Parts: sequence; structure tokens; C-alpha cells
Amino acid sequence: MLNSAIAISFGAVLGALSRYYLGLWLVVGLGEDFPYATFTVNIVGSFVMGAITTIVASQVVQIPKELVLLITVGFLGSFTTFSSYILDSAYLLESGRSQLALLYWLGSPICGFLGLQMGMAIGRLLGHE
Repeated sequence: MLNSAIAISFGAVLGALSRYYLGLWLVVGLGEDFPYATFTVNIVGSFVMGAITTIVASQVVQIPKELVLLITVGFLGSFTTFSSYILDSAYLLESGRSQLALLYWLGSPICGFLGLQMGMAIGRLLGHE
């Protein structure tokens, strides 16, 4: 039980820091007109979640429980940012950028779902080698 808590905690620190530094990098490269960081981490996080959970479920590759918890609950739990997605949507709408708000609000779940499906497909391919 303690090993699981330590693994989750370690993953959470890595996920939060990854999100923070990716966000800084995207703002420098792409600007602040659109919430690129939140959009990107939600899509990437969905993809990785799909791949990891599918590989684990296939049981072809044995991954220690603590590593799965580190990646899924810890890292991806702090890396992805659904609450930030909602807040960013509200800010775009309140600032009068309704078209961007709609694009962001609809694009995130659609692309996230597609990312999850692609991750699952990759996970199936890797799980059957």
C-alpha cells in the first residue's frame, strides 16, 4: 500500500512539472491567444492513457502495479487538466472570443477521444508482439 502511494506521488510530481514546462514552452512558441497547453496535455494524456491501459489489459506485457499507478493515477492524473479546460473555455467565452471558445470546447473532447482510440490501437499492436 505504501509503495503504491509513493509511486502515485512520484508520478504526480513528474506530471505536474511536465505540464508546467510544456505550458511555458507552448506559450513562448505559440502565444496566449488559445489555451494550447491545456489542449495539448489533454490530447496527449488521452493517447497515453489509452495505450497504457490497453497494454496492461492485454496482459501480454507484465507491468508492475506500482508502475501502472505511477503512470496512470500519478503522472496522467496531474498532467491532464480537465478543470483547466473548463476554466479556459469560460475565459475565452467571457472575453468575447466565442468562436475560439466553441472550437476549444468541442475540439478538446473530440480530439481527446480520437487520441484515446489511437493510443488503444497502438497499445493493441504493441501488446500482440
